[in-house]
Amino acid sequence: MSNVTELLETKGRYIWSIDATESVHNAVAMMAEKNVGALVVTTADSPLAGIISERDYTRALILANKSSQDTLVSEIMSADVVYATGNTLLEKCMTLMLQKKIRHLPIVDNNTTVGMITLGDILKTIIKQQSLTIEELESFIYEDQGGEG
Repeated sequence: MSNVTELLETKGRYIWSIDATESVHNAVAMMAEKNVGALVVTTADSPLAGIISERDYTRALILANKSSQDTLVSEIMSADVVYATGNTLLEKCMTLMLQKKIRHLPIVDNNTTVGMITLGDILKTIIKQQSLTIEELESFIYEDQGGEG
């Protein structure tokens, strides 16, 4: 099983962040522009003060009938951030994300956010690994039987 560092080498280490004092409207606009479902929230004191996702937006604003331009990111962000490190195995990340019911997982190394992964990223990696394993097994079987593969 692969670890987070291997996934980030393939996916890239893009981190999109927004300051906690920005409006939710700006956060949603940035998510749309960058085509992502969540942003890391920063403050002057912390490079990982929270995370804001599309889910936070829909639940906190739309359902409460609040204005995205009048609401600060700090008011609706998830401040209790669950994260992993580069050495964390993808299987452990997936289990953690399913238990916590989250779709985005910041990756932190040496107190610095170095990336963000999603359940989709993990599933793509696992499926790719399984496909390679199947191909190797099929090749082994065909060679063992004297066929071509």
